[in-house]
Amino acid sequence: MRHNVFGRKLNRNIKQRKALFRSLFINLVLKGRIITTEAKAKAVRRLIDKIITQVKKQTLASRRLVLAEIPNKEVFEKLYKEIAPLLKERVSGFTRIIKIGERKGDKAEMVILEWVRQPLNQEENKKNQK
Repeated sequence: MRHNVFGRKLNRNIKQRKALFRSLFINLVLKGRIITTEAKAKAVRRLIDKIITQVKKQTLASRRLVLAEIPNKEVFEKLYKEIAPLLKERVSGFTRIIKIGERKGDKAEMVILEWVRQPLNQEENKKNQK
């Protein structure tokens, strides 16, 4: 029975799972959208909501908690400068999951995980300025 058991193990131990979630989060911040399996996307959503909630607080303690979770300066800067202002008015539900079908090899359900509000890329900024 699965009483009082939450989360997904994804056939990994806790260190591998934490590294996987951290990697998925970093790629989502840097690229804006990622393609992954449905199980991984649903599992990493919890981490994303927790980190974005901390980022929105804009306190020293929250900054330290975010840096402890994601020790990447580039991602940290992008979170606070680009993504947090876009998601400031939202309480939760910062990401969107779009199903795109099954993977050819093992029939795993693949999805696109993206932000609800997309930050403008530098290329789009240049086009808008012209």
